[in-house]
Amino acid sequence: MCALMYEAGASGVVVDDPLDVNRYIDSGAWDYTDLKKSEDVSTVKITAYFSDDDDFDGKFEMISKGFLGIQKEFSGKYFEPVCRKVADEDWENSWKDYFHTEKIGEKVVIRPPWEEYIGKEGEVVVAIDPGAAFGTGQHPTTALAIRALEKEVREGMRVFDVGTGSGVLAIAAAKLGAQKVIAMDYDNVAVRIAGENVALNDVGDRVELGVSDCFQNFAGSADIIVANIIADIVLKLLPEVPSRLNEKGKFIAGGIIDERLDDVLEGVRAAGLKIVEERHEKGWAILVMEKCL
Repeated sequence: MCALMYEAGASGVVVDDPLDVNRYIDSGAWDYTDLKKSEDVSTVKITAYFSDDDDFDGKFEMISKGFLGIQKEFSGKYFEPVCRKVADEDWENSWKDYFHTEKIGEKVVIRPPWEEYIGKEGEVVVAIDPGAAFGTGQHPTTALAIRALEKEVREGMRVFDVGTGSGVLAIAAAKLGAQKVIAMDYDNVAVRIAGENVALNDVGDRVELGVSDCFQNFAGSADIIVANIIADIVLKLLPEVPSRLNEKGKFIAGGIIDERLDDVLEGVRAAGLKIVEERHEKGWAILVMEKCL
């Protein structure tokens, strides 16, 4: 059916198969999802998109005839194909309607670059355009990490940001007083977007960006390591954390859903780290750790 729609000139095809989604949820490949398992897995919906300026009547007739041929070849229950117009929308930018200036912690204010905001005394204003990367500061786990950084960052510190995403935590750390922030991500696109945000905030002299799988390309040690990722990556990082922390250094681990907290706590004990703070918000947890003496 997808091949038939592409032959008719579709610019994109979406297959909604609830059985595939259920299998993926059961696989554990997603650390967290809002999606619920479907009880009815008997119906698969296929949607194709065409430009409005196409001569569509002939194309729809072609699809309908091909669909009848498929029904003769494969048994099952079929519904009539439907054609309708959808509203034209700038999908690339419409999400911006939901991202506004917000004070995340006691000091840090996150603002999108398309909004003006003059910081009040004592506030640290971070401008973020997340683009295709994770991190506006509004997600509970990012907000928890920002509040932890507010508490832990001191002037002159060296900070590692593992899995930087949009760069929001690295930029916040620099503006909170860190002398050097090494921020890396596995995703080249995220690193590019983080670089744009670093330039936007004029902290390029204090934030160094790069591509790295976990600690692979980080050199030396840091006073603070922050990793706002997912539980499985935190578990992967934990054994190496003690050797990467300076004396009295702190490891801030976020992106942990409450259901995975026990797994992470077991990894913390195995790594020889001690939890000094634990915070929860909307089903997410953040841990602040230090090396056991």
